[in-house]
Amino acid sequence: MWRRSFSTATNASTALKEKKWDVLVIGAGHNGLTAAAYLAGSGLSVAVLERRHVIGGAAVTEELIPGFKFSRCSYLQSLLRPSLIRELELGRHGLKLLKRNPSSFTPCLDGSYLLLGPDRELNHSEISKFSVNDANAYHRYEKQLENFCKLMDPLLDSPPPETTQNGASFNDRLKDKFRKSVFWASFMRQALSLGQKDLVDFMDLLLSPASKVLNKWFESDVLKATLATDAVIGSTASVHTPGSGYVLLHHVMGETDGDRGIWSYVEGGMGSVSSAIANAARESGAHIVTSAEVSKLMVKDSGTVNGVLLADGTEVISPIVLSNATPYKTFMEFVPNNTLPDDFTRALKYSDYSSATTKINLAVDKLPQFQCCKLNHPDAGPQHVGTIHIGSESMEEIDSACQDAVNGVPSRRPVIEMTLPSVLDKTISPPGKHVINLFIQYTPYKPSDGSWGNTAYRESFAQKCFSLIEEYAPGFSTSIIGYDMLTPPDLEREFGLTGGNIFHGAMGLDSLFLMRPVKGWSSYRTPLQGLYLCGSGTHPGGGVMGAPGRNAARVVLQDAVKP
Repeated sequence: MWRRSFSTATNASTALKEKKWDVLVIGAGHNGLTAAAYLAGSGLSVAVLERRHVIGGAAVTEELIPGFKFSRCSYLQSLLRPSLIRELELGRHGLKLLKRNPSSFTPCLDGSYLLLGPDRELNHSEISKFSVNDANAYHRYEKQLENFCKLMDPLLDSPPPETTQNGASFNDRLKDKFRKSVFWASFMRQALSLGQKDLVDFMDLLLSPASKVLNKWFESDVLKATLATDAVIGSTASVHTPGSGYVLLHHVMGETDGDRGIWSYVEGGMGSVSSAIANAARESGAHIVTSAEVSKLMVKDSGTVNGVLLADGTEVISPIVLSNATPYKTFMEFVPNNTLPDDFTRALKYSDYSSATTKINLAVDKLPQFQCCKLNHPDAGPQHVGTIHIGSESMEEIDSACQDAVNGVPSRRPVIEMTLPSVLDKTISPPGKHVINLFIQYTPYKPSDGSWGNTAYRESFAQKCFSLIEEYAPGFSTSIIGYDMLTPPDLEREFGLTGGNIFHGAMGLDSLFLMRPVKGWSSYRTPLQGLYLCGSGTHPGGGVMGAPGRNAARVVLQDAVKP
């Protein structure tokens, strides 16, 4: 078995050509690495091929400004599946989570502010400043979402009960029917255990706009707006978009060390998640190669995968290939023309890959000082620990920012989620200096009033964001040492995210579960025998979760043991 960590481009081609691999994985993002770890752990020879010079995909740490390590894309951890952390022993492989308390801070221009976190007494006290009724309702709101998440949890850790494709043997069809019966019986038992009232409330959450859900629960604008950001983050949706309500579950869906709803920083940045998974994969024998760009899948006349062709002309042979790339990139770019069924190609081609997300990573020489806190000292306070919501004082503000993008222009007052991981993580910035992440909406892929390829246009938008922060934290702009900006086209070019969509495709109700990536192909299998998907474009979707990679590996192993 191969026991080496990463190969350089110089010796990669030779090493890859020397053997026929049991499995190839395209892309060393966290899901691809997860699949590789499970497959190698089952005794298969596995090679992971990464186009970039560094592993991690969108869960990556890069030092672009000397001394400052940026989590360039994803920036918080909570959704990584507990089963994966446990089974791959990620703690032993270097994963260290830094819990945030408080977890949220919303400053207001009138001098007020809202802090929220895992402390129930703090939440009640803070929300009471705006509404006693809301303070009393907030715990009930969180408990209901937690109950809904318990219903969803088993769905995340297993492949969808997809219909067996034509050509399956009688025994396979029989086993498939049995598995689906067990799945649906278990799900129905859990659903019925909620009781009819909660079940109706759950359906209401799934189908309603986030604004409708939050208006039913609360009356204060700042609380509703703070919670509403969870419903639209990473999407092009407004708080008034039907179906956006279910994304509110992300508020409590994840966990850190068993504590539900706790989002954490990762020591060393988000690349440490990928590194820990890579260490587990490497320990099991997986071979990880960087600067190894796949240009095409090799497919036999019979429609069976036979390996991949690298950009340098190297042929790497394997009967099984897992793609951690987006479904669009996999089938429209890697798969040879006229290989796929027309209906499959058409459904994939017209899937929603739109994005309105921009990420700015900054190096600063001091912490932002928020006027509303009436503090003027350089030390970090509770307002610096969690996610800082800028430009989100009401749901109407969020909707207005969205409507700008609908009209083809970047938001005039963007919705910004600011985080300062260096407050808790002392490994990513020089002493006394800090790393800041800005997750920004809404920025169209092709703005009608300019181009992201124009340096002046990019700079103008960045300055707009900094100026908005200045309204809440005067002097912020003068603290900036340098920054890295990733617009939707940058995310597509740099990280292979089609359309700049951070989830490998929209997460609307029409693109989840049995509908992800397209109807009829939710089980990680594809129309090409031997080709599987293992990225966020499959069930259960985006976020640093690892579930698609783990589930896909289980399906591959299930198929591999068939007689």
